[in-house]
Order: sequence, then structure tokens, then C-alpha cells
Amino acid sequence: MNPRYILFIHLVVNDMLQVTLTVMLFIISYTLYKINVSVCGTFILLALFATENTPLNLACMAVECYIAICVPLRHMQICTVNRTLMLIGLIWATSMFSVLPDLFMTLATEPRDFFHSQVFCLRETVFRNPHIIRKRDITYIVYLVIVWFVIFFTYFNILFTAKTASKDAKKARNTILLHGFQVLLCMATYADPLLRSALLQWFPKNYADSLFACYIIIQVLPRSISPIIYGVRDKTFRKYLKRYLLCKMSHQ
Repeated sequence: MNPRYILFIHLVVNDMLQVTLTVMLFIISYTLYKINVSVCGTFILLALFATENTPLNLACMAVECYIAICVPLRHMQICTVNRTLMLIGLIWATSMFSVLPDLFMTLATEPRDFFHSQVFCLRETVFRNPHIIRKRDITYIVYLVIVWFVIFFTYFNILFTAKTASKDAKKARNTILLHGFQVLLCMATYADPLLRSALLQWFPKNYADSLFACYIIIQVLPRSISPIIYGVRDKTFRKYLKRYLLCKMSHQ
């Protein structure tokens, strides 16, 4: 019933979905090499939804910390469970609004035979229209500016509040810093197309291996640290970790 934990759980579940889909894509690509365009496009669309959800979810978590520390008397009124669920719906709607035009543009411009062909499953091989690539770059820049503005705004406001010697405010300030660190890692996704192009020129014979290395560093690493950064640091989560993972009943 706590909005903070609802957002955190949504972040973890979303990242689990993203990693599961992308791992499946890699396994399929390495075993079959080429798959049907329609199947590949479905996997990529779902993975893109989850990928773009992550920085938006982190920005929302930063805003929740800001309200809890800087507007504590109105926190219960503003951060309700219903509003948090609506916010999660808005996150998904924003990601879909960003990604679905790629599908519509591809359906409108590609011949019917293309959707029955076999390709090595990458975003660029399915959604290959140049306008889609330009739209993607503009969208990533807008996301980057908005998310970083939210991170900086919330951090500096909490920083000034933390100077009043509130222990919770100082902890929230450190949490916002960790938000910023993880957003920085997530934003490496936006450099992925340039990195892939460079790797293709440098290692044309080992391009598949280079793609796997990029995937581990850019996609898996930022999402694998979420439970550690936000879960283990939280007293409530630590209590339940001790109870269920270490099989020890903690004192109430």
C-alpha cells in the first residue's frame, strides 16, 4: 500500500520483463540466426516498451522522494495508491506513444512480402525506415532532457532540505544520487546505435559477439543493480530478505 514500494516493484518487474525478452531474442538469434520479421518485431516492440519505461519510472521515484522530504505534510494526500497506479499507466502510455509510430510507419511503407521474410533480429533490420531512426534520436534526446531535469530538480531541493539535519532528507538525497547513477547507465542505451556501427566497422567478423557484449553492458548491468541499490538499502526490504532468504524470523 506504499506508493514508493509500488513504484519500486513496478521497476523490478518491468526490468525482469525487459531482460527476459531480450535474452530470448539473443538465444533465438544465436540458435536460428534469422527469424520471421513479424515475430521479431513483436519481441522488439515489447522490449522497447520495457526499456523506455525504466528511466521514466526512476524519474517518478525521484519525485516521490522529493514530495516525501520537501512536502511531508501533503505526502499522504498527493501520493495515494490510486494515483501511483495511474502514474504507472501513464508511464506505459508514454512509452507506447513513443514506440508504436515505428510500427505504423513500417506497416505503411514496407511491402507485404517483407513481413514474411527472415532477418537477423535487430531493431534496425525490422524498423529500417530512415524517418524512424531520426524520430528515435529526437525522442531519446527529449527523454534525456526531461529525466535529467527531474533528477537535478529533486536532488537540489532535497539537498537544501538535508542541510536542516533531517536524517531522512540525507538518506533521500543519497537515493536521488543513486537514481541519477542508474539513469546514467540506462541512458547508455541511447548510445547503442553509434556503438554498434563502430563495432561493425572494427570487428566485422565478430559482430555477433560484439552485440552480445554491448547487450550485457548496456542492457543487463543497469537493471541487475536495481534490487541491490534500492532493495538492500531499505530497512523494510532487508527485514524480509533476512526472513525469507536466510530463513530467520526477524523480531517485529
